[in-house]
Amino acid sequence: MSNLFHQKSLNLLSEQLTEKGIDTSELISKIAQFQIAVPSWALGAGGTRFGRFSIGGEPRNLEEKLEDIGLLAQLTKRTDAVSLHIPWDIPQDTEAVKQKAASLGIGFDAMNSNTFQDYGQPLSYKMGSLSNADAAVRKQAVEHNLQVIEIGKSLGSKGLTVWLADGSNFPGQAHFRKALQWTTDSLKEIYSGMPSDWKLLLEYKPYEPNFYHTVIPDWGTSGLICRQLGDRAKVLVDLGHHLPNTNIEQIVATLMHQDLLAGFHFNDSKYGDDDLSTGSIKPYQLFLIFCELIGGAEEGAQAWDSISWMIDASHNTKDPLEDLIQALEAISQAYAKALLVDREKLNQCQNEGDVVAAQEVLQEAFLTDVRPLVREARIQSGGEGGPLAFYRKEKIREKLIAKRGRSSQASGL
Repeated sequence: MSNLFHQKSLNLLSEQLTEKGIDTSELISKIAQFQIAVPSWALGAGGTRFGRFSIGGEPRNLEEKLEDIGLLAQLTKRTDAVSLHIPWDIPQDTEAVKQKAASLGIGFDAMNSNTFQDYGQPLSYKMGSLSNADAAVRKQAVEHNLQVIEIGKSLGSKGLTVWLADGSNFPGQAHFRKALQWTTDSLKEIYSGMPSDWKLLLEYKPYEPNFYHTVIPDWGTSGLICRQLGDRAKVLVDLGHHLPNTNIEQIVATLMHQDLLAGFHFNDSKYGDDDLSTGSIKPYQLFLIFCELIGGAEEGAQAWDSISWMIDASHNTKDPLEDLIQALEAISQAYAKALLVDREKLNQCQNEGDVVAAQEVLQEAFLTDVRPLVREARIQSGGEGGPLAFYRKEKIREKLIAKRGRSSQASGL
C-alpha cells in the first residue's frame, strides 16, 4: 500500500468518524498503546504431536529468540515483552539476557512453568504433577514452579502462568476430589512463594492430553481455586481452551464482574485447541470479546491495566514470524473495532429491548475498515506501515537462514 493511498483512506475514515463524534487521534493513541506479549515458543516451527517441519533460520537459543521478538517489535510496534517457558528458556547468563532484552526494548511478561513433560527430573509426571497421588511428585512440581518464580524475579517478570495437563483418561483412574484438593494445596504453596507484587495466572482446559477428565477443566474451577489462593490469583483465558461454540465473551464478562480475569492467550480454533492464528477463523468472536473487555473496563468492573495480553499459537504451515505479524494485526483490528461501538446507544437498545438496533450498533463497528487507523498508529510509533510486506520484501527469513542455518530448531513445543 502506498503512503498516498494510506493517507487518502485515513482521511476518508477520519471524516466519517468525526461526523459520528469520534476523535480519530484519540483512537490512534489507544491503538498505539495496546501491547501484546509474544511467547518464546512461537518463534520456531510449531506443530502437532505428529511432527514438526523446520523452515530454517529459527532461533537456536534464548538470545536469538529475543532478537526475533525485537524484530517484531521494530516492525509492528505492537509488542514489547516476551513470555518465557521454563525449562525451555532457562537463561545461562541472566544479566546478559536482561541487557540483550533491554537493548531491543523488550521486557519479560509472565513466566510459564512446565509440569506437562518429563525432561530429566527424578520423578515422572505421567500420572499428574500438582495433583499426583504421590506427595513426592507434588513436591517436585511445586519446587519447579518456585524455581520459575526465582528466574522470573531475576529477569523482572511480575507473574507466573500455571497450566496443568493433570487429569485422567479412564474412569476410576483418578480420585476427582482428592486430585482437586491436592492441586489446590500445591498451588497455595506456590502462591505463598510469589513476591507480593506478582500475580498468578491460572489457566484451564477441558481436555487434552487427558480425555476423560482434567483437574482444572473450566473457568469456574479455576476461579474457585483462585478464590482460595488470594487476591493476586486470577483466571487466564486461552481462546482455544473451550468446547465448541462456547460463549467466551460471556465468560470474559463474568470474570470481569468478579474482578477475576488475569489475562488472555490469543489464538483461534475451528474444532478445539487448534492453536491457529488469532482472528483467522472467528474474527467476529474476537471483536465481541473485546467489546466485553472495553465495556467492563469503562464501567468499572475491572481495570484495563490489571489484564495481561499474550499470543499463544504455534503451527506447522507458516513462517512463525509472519504468523505473529498477522496475529498482532488481527488483535489490533479487533480492539480498534470494539473501540468504535456506540456504547451509549447500545445500552439504550438493551434497556429498551430493541434487539435489532442493538445488533446494528455492533455490526456498524465490526464492518468498519479500521486498517488505516491501525496502520497509522504503527507509523506514528515508528513501525512499518505494512510489516508483513516489508518482511517479505527484505527477505528477512532468507537472511535468518543464512545467519543460523537450515537445520536449526527452537526448543520447546
